[in-house]
Amino acid sequence: MIAAPSAVLADLGDTLSNFQFSIAGQEEYTSNVFLSSQNKRSDFITTVTPGLRFSTLPRSERTGQFEPSASSAKTRYGLDLDYSVPLVYYAKGTSDNYVGLAGTLNAWYAFDPKWIFRVRNYSVRSEEPREREYVPGALPDQYLLGTDRGRAIYFRNVFEPSLAYQFAKDSLFALDYRSNIYRNQSSLSGNSREDFLSPKFNYWFDIRNGVSFEYGLTLGQFDRSPDLTGHAGTGRYTYRFGPRTSIFGEYTFLRRDFEQPSPDYDVHRPSIGISHDFSRTLTGRAQVGYFWQKPSQGSTQGGVYYDTSLSQRARRTTYTVIFQGGYNEDYFTAQNLGFSKYHRVVGIISHQPMERMTVGISGSLERAKLSSGEIDRIWGIRGSASYQILRWLAVSLEVSHREDHSNADLRDYDETRGLFRITAAY
Repeated sequence: MIAAPSAVLADLGDTLSNFQFSIAGQEEYTSNVFLSSQNKRSDFITTVTPGLRFSTLPRSERTGQFEPSASSAKTRYGLDLDYSVPLVYYAKGTSDNYVGLAGTLNAWYAFDPKWIFRVRNYSVRSEEPREREYVPGALPDQYLLGTDRGRAIYFRNVFEPSLAYQFAKDSLFALDYRSNIYRNQSSLSGNSREDFLSPKFNYWFDIRNGVSFEYGLTLGQFDRSPDLTGHAGTGRYTYRFGPRTSIFGEYTFLRRDFEQPSPDYDVHRPSIGISHDFSRTLTGRAQVGYFWQKPSQGSTQGGVYYDTSLSQRARRTTYTVIFQGGYNEDYFTAQNLGFSKYHRVVGIISHQPMERMTVGISGSLERAKLSSGEIDRIWGIRGSASYQILRWLAVSLEVSHREDHSNADLRDYDETRGLFRITAAY
């Protein structure tokens, strides 16, 4: 009779351990609220953010935070739900105060060892002029090219379910879907919706030879520009010299069909690449090719495509340098800038001087040329530091500067930011 209540309390304790409640306070300074080249306005922004997280991931013994592990990836099912509601207050422009939203969902269920179903959802409600890149695998300081200088509230929700069947080691068939909804309260920005469906197939004939094929269908709806039907196909052959080195050849084809009067275009991009582990701590990857865009109206344009990275992991420090260039597409954003050519270099250093402290510095330099002829030269630098005071209490500091030098009138801007944040989580 006594054991039953004890068992109930134990089960209740296990369930509560999957929840984490948090509250964060942040004070931020910006030198240029609207990212304007003239009549710049500075302001102090106070943000109070209550948050709730439910996760089946294991907690770190040191920080108490949920962290992925090798054992959690092998579980039959899992759920990681993290949502917060930022309450944002401006010291000067009090009419700009708003309630935001930031949330992610990652869930998976394995029907058996070969079949696995995953769901990812990303939600944000904000009025930050520059929106961070939301696709998985994006760089830490990577932003969408479209910028809303009016600082209007926008909402984005990205829902991505996927189903994968792994019929052999490294060989699988997968079907991915993405629903990307964007809404903006500004009269100068348009709303949009993206529906994307992509089957993928990877097959290894033996330990050295493998092929992969991927197709993507994009249906884009815009309320201020012609709708889009897009097709994308990629084929790749990979050869492994051994566990540390592999080379590959790849060909990508894009077709973008717009409703009238916007012109359509095709993109062809052949490339070759290599990945190599120089040691257990030094890894590198390089992919180089050429692309050409053939519009239905106007002349063909092309350029070199490249994606190269080098990463060094020391005991307490990680160094990463990335070089990227080629073409980019900016749809489903505040501006829908379309096709552009770009070059980008990114450097990131992260250092842990002590067990509870992490410091970092990153910088980026980018040149983007739009189809309209506008050229933007963008550079930025950011420094950060965080310290875990107690298991449930952490503080962080961040300072950054960013500039955009454009050949279009009134699009230049520079901004300096500084913020201090304190977070309590239990």
